[in-house]
Amino acid sequence: MSLALYNTLSRSKEPFTPLDPERVTMYVCGPTVYNRVHIGNARPAVVFDTLFRVLQSQYPNVVYARNITDIDDKIMNTAAELGEDISVLSQRYAQAYFDDMAALNCLDPSIIPYATAHVPEMINMIERLMNKGHAYAAEGNVLFAVESMENYGELSGRSLDDMLAGARVEVASYKRFAGDFILWKPSADSEPGWDSPWGRGRPGWHMECSAMIEKHLGDTIDIHGGGQDLIFPHHENEMAQSCSAHDGAPFAKYWLHNGFINIEGEKMSKSLGNFRMVNDLLEQYPGEVLRYVVLSAHYRSEQNFGKELLDSAWRSLDSLYGYLRGDSLGTAAQLNKEGAGYAALLDDLNTPMAISELYRLAKEMHADPSVEQKAILCSELLGLAHMMGLLQQDPEQWFKQARGGDTDSVSEAEIDALILKRQQAKADKDYAGADKVRQDLLELGVVLEDSREGTTWRRS
Repeated sequence: MSLALYNTLSRSKEPFTPLDPERVTMYVCGPTVYNRVHIGNARPAVVFDTLFRVLQSQYPNVVYARNITDIDDKIMNTAAELGEDISVLSQRYAQAYFDDMAALNCLDPSIIPYATAHVPEMINMIERLMNKGHAYAAEGNVLFAVESMENYGELSGRSLDDMLAGARVEVASYKRFAGDFILWKPSADSEPGWDSPWGRGRPGWHMECSAMIEKHLGDTIDIHGGGQDLIFPHHENEMAQSCSAHDGAPFAKYWLHNGFINIEGEKMSKSLGNFRMVNDLLEQYPGEVLRYVVLSAHYRSEQNFGKELLDSAWRSLDSLYGYLRGDSLGTAAQLNKEGAGYAALLDDLNTPMAISELYRLAKEMHADPSVEQKAILCSELLGLAHMMGLLQQDPEQWFKQARGGDTDSVSEAEIDALILKRQQAKADKDYAGADKVRQDLLELGVVLEDSREGTTWRRS
């Protein structure tokens, strides 16, 4: 079975054929670090982390880069409001992003390039664009001349007039054409800046990604990913400047974009004040619940995010961990590359179908097969789940974690002590006392489950 991906550039699903099977390259646009990230920022991280895992199962060397934009007007404005150095602010929120993504079971990318560490490469690319007639300097700015590129607009599928009509375009007297975009802009004395042939300044947002991709991955890469909102202008402009700098060589062979996330049926927006920050959600739900929700919808679809869906996802994971409880001990995960779940992942990351296969395997595992067959099914289930970053915890620990963001009203040590008290009461034939312990724990949100192997517990 081979991988197929929907390519935004061709607007069709295509078989994935890497430029070099010995070194597959993928770049995904990371965060601008001026605040904690919201769940919309987390969706591409989870989606492309899953693709990273799938690619690693197919190819010996996958180089995945996800950048950090640590110089931007939003960062500068936030730092000024807080009276804080920009580097301190950006580093704090970069680390917060890493922490949040780790909580969602995202693997570390192969490379995490920071924009500020690549300014010389950006200046070099801008100079090449100017020498090739694709860029010009004006009043301390350097701009890309979009009319110099014959197929500008190919990625978004819109003409120049259409793009200008639907975009927020800065009207400036120094622009030769209204759609020309900034490659370099001047910095005031109070603003961060770097020396350049055009004076002290800083790079434009689009230039950052092009320069980092060129340095770490090459002139042409296999996959470029990000959210749907980045198709225009960010990715369109990245492609324009990179293709132009490399004499028309393709920038990325496959372009992948995930859909938007809505909150309780409405698009996330500042005006509605309905952003859901990942760290806030992590106070209420395990990171694996958030990841499950993201993967429960196909990555290209719009996704609704709300309490009901989160609660349902938690119950679904409870069900899967419940199937594994007691049966997964010592079982090594083994991906079945001939299985339906893996086939679903290879079909443009059809994670909803792969999740349904987890349930089929779990139910089959508990349909009283032989011990040997149960072990095979359990191993396959774990292999498929790990391909999606799910079922990463020990089942017993999963059920013992706090529920609903409440601080534990009773500790694990206290629960164990009460269980011992109940066992002693039963040994003394004090069945009323044993029942009272069970009821007391139930009121504290702890459910006891008795079996021939003994008593286990979980938080409800």
